[in-house]
Amino acid sequence: MTMQPAALVIIDVQKDFCAGGPLAVPDAEAILPAVNRLIDQHPQVVLTQDWHPQGHVSFASSHPGRQPFTSISLPYGDQTLWPDHCVAGTPGADFHPGLRIPPAATIIRKGTRGHVDSYSAFFENDRTTPVGLDDVLRSWGALEIVLAGLATDYCVLHTALDARGLGYAVTVVEAGCRGIDHDGSLVAAWERMTAAGVRRA
Repeated sequence: MTMQPAALVIIDVQKDFCAGGPLAVPDAEAILPAVNRLIDQHPQVVLTQDWHPQGHVSFASSHPGRQPFTSISLPYGDQTLWPDHCVAGTPGADFHPGLRIPPAATIIRKGTRGHVDSYSAFFENDRTTPVGLDDVLRSWGALEIVLAGLATDYCVLHTALDARGLGYAVTVVEAGCRGIDHDGSLVAAWERMTAAGVRRA
């Protein structure tokens, strides 16, 4: 029996998360060589994009008097408020021009509904509404995923944890990730992933 190769999932390598963007992840561009090598090595590639409508619930600007990086309580739980970013169809939502996008790559857009955020490529932050990655992987017969992208302590973390919860073997490639690292969030993210059985490469 032939083993199905691991599918590669690259999270949110978009202009707004890179230098000069409103939600720039420190040193984000440094991941591009590692990410592009991974893309060359994997025939099955998923690229995710944050793709928010104007006035998204996660934007601090949608909550008068609230500042970015503070938190509010919403029906689905605590929500960190962010600067406006990755608004659908804007240049900032585009992939970084240095990202090598294979012609056959599958693109999954998340955070597309105005009233709920989506860190994970599996489920929105309500923890029940599918985003679409599970369906894609199951259609390929993939049992294992390799993860990289932005940011380690948010969208990579939650995608990795959901993947483990659904039974996938998961490897996160550290050289292909960078984190926001707010109040120790990066160390905490690695601890949570390790505890869930995520392999760190």
